Amino acid sequence: MRAIQITEFGGPEVLKVSDVPEPAAGDGQVLITVDRAGINYADTHQVENSYLSKTVLPAIPGGEVVGRTGDGRRVVALVGSGGYAEKAVAHAPYVWDVPDGVSDGQALALVLQGTTAWHLLKTSTHLQPGESVLVHAGAGGVGSLAVQLAKLWGAGRVIATASSDEKRKQVLDLGADAAIDGTPDGLKDRVLEANGGKPVDIVLEMVGGPTFDESFAALARFGRLVTFGAASRQAAAPIDASRLMKGSKTIAGFWLADCFREPALLGDPLAELFDLTASGKLRPIVGGDYPLSDAATAHEDLRARRTVGKLLLDPTR
Repeated sequence: MRAIQITEFGGPEVLKVSDVPEPAAGDGQVLITVDRAGINYADTHQVENSYLSKTVLPAIPGGEVVGRTGDGRRVVALVGSGGYAEKAVAHAPYVWDVPDGVSDGQALALVLQGTTAWHLLKTSTHLQPGESVLVHAGAGGVGSLAVQLAKLWGAGRVIATASSDEKRKQVLDLGADAAIDGTPDGLKDRVLEANGGKPVDIVLEMVGGPTFDESFAALARFGRLVTFGAASRQAAAPIDASRLMKGSKTIAGFWLADCFREPALLGDPLAELFDLTASGKLRPIVGGDYPLSDAATAHEDLRARRTVGKLLLDPTR
């Protein structure tokens, strides 16, 4: 079958189409003919071996697929790796039927990025009605869903960062109350201005480096910042414990892989997200749909912040 197999670590240039043996499903596994594979920012780290879990070569990237099982079910699945291919294998507890009112692209947007946004707001920061929320990369896969969910769940004010005027308009269309430039220089001041001069209660942060530092400086008393990525590939400045005590602030971390031991931590939020989408209350944004042969271009576009929403790979092209 056709697949993207990496045999060396590096940037997008190592993503090349190869002819590899088809996977076989073992006990408790499901073989899926892939209609679309999802692309996540974490994939760019996996390819260069800078992710939280290390990659063993040779490897087929891609942690999520939507497609058909042998008995004709339309399913979305988390596969860990191996998604950038014509066929993939998933463990049965991580395979979910896709409702008729949810498209393939929407299902892929929800299975990983949607459940991440759900847990960031519900589990990690415990969003309360009326609180203000700062969402970084509001036009991205997680961010575009987090903006909508925060509004649905009663946030008092949602502020989103985005890298261009076009993206800032998009996040406003999704329901954000304010959209600002996410450049680190002067970020704290822009956040405070967008929040009526007040610090924010919650920050969803996945950039790292000085963006993390400025975001923490904009955090209110009893505020919560959750970090779930480091897109800048820079480390934040260390924070002394006394800076947490003064202001009673919380820093949390989130990695969706920590939910994998309990499938309900994924399946229950996903069922809620499917219902919200099918009813029209939640609008997952599906961005570029790339041929498998253009996986490198997709990664280049993602890293250059030229994309919005969920990116897909089509293994038939």
